[in-house]
Amino acid sequence: MAKIRNTRFPQRKSSSSPPLVPTIIIMVAFGTMILIAIKILSFTRDSGDSPRAIDLSSLMRDNVDRRSGGGDEGRGEQWVELLSWEPRAFVYHNFLSAEECQHLINLGKPYMHKSTVVDSSTTGKSTDSRVRTSSGTFLTRGQDKVVRDIENRIADFTFIPIEHGEGLQILHYEVGQKYEPHYDYFNDEYNTRNGGQRIATVLMYLSDVEEGGETVFPQAKGNVSGVPWWNELSQCGKGGLSVKPMMGDALLFWSMKPDATLDESSLHGGCPVIKGNKWSSTKWMRVHEYKT
Repeated sequence: MAKIRNTRFPQRKSSSSPPLVPTIIIMVAFGTMILIAIKILSFTRDSGDSPRAIDLSSLMRDNVDRRSGGGDEGRGEQWVELLSWEPRAFVYHNFLSAEECQHLINLGKPYMHKSTVVDSSTTGKSTDSRVRTSSGTFLTRGQDKVVRDIENRIADFTFIPIEHGEGLQILHYEVGQKYEPHYDYFNDEYNTRNGGQRIATVLMYLSDVEEGGETVFPQAKGNVSGVPWWNELSQCGKGGLSVKPMMGDALLFWSMKPDATLDESSLHGGCPVIKGNKWSSTKWMRVHEYKT
């Protein structure tokens, strides 16, 4: 009889443990939530056979004319790909149409002058510098319908209101011209008090460049040689995570982290143009309304 009683003890112990079916349901639900979170954090093309953009080797670099058909307003197929988390950087393919690119060039071309940099050591005003050898000019915010449409598109892309953006800057780089690595955020009180800190930059490529002219992030974290256009880069471009200019594409990167601290990994520069010409347009976004 004692043996029979002993055999009943494990039965009582098992009856106090959680039922098997609810446990399985909880585990499946938890796993599903993880998969959904991973999906939200990844940027992929609309087509189901494309790899995840978090893998740099999956970034698209088609040799065909991507601006023909399949998109809105002559822009071709549009999609966004994650380039880096440190700094936070994203490439929006075919952000502009060829006509919009040419329109911005035509607006800026008659007013180009030697580009300047911000003198953050004193007043924060613009000054000439050898680190930036391009020419450029600024457009008025909302200057015409095309500019307003582009600014609205930038606001939709960045989730930053139009009122927080500076006017578009048009830039032109000839052979040998460059912009050495720098930060877009301010280190001076003058600029932060008169318009706010720059938190993000949208760099739009208005022309293709035959060789050189890359945008390079020398302090980016990760496998910088994983981009599919690595073998096309100049020696300067191989000095960090680089984006090779392609007409119509837009590069968004953040100068501040989500906790509002300055992101030192956002250091970036424009490599010297080796062959061809580079036209681009820059839009800086600030933490509060930029006062014109």
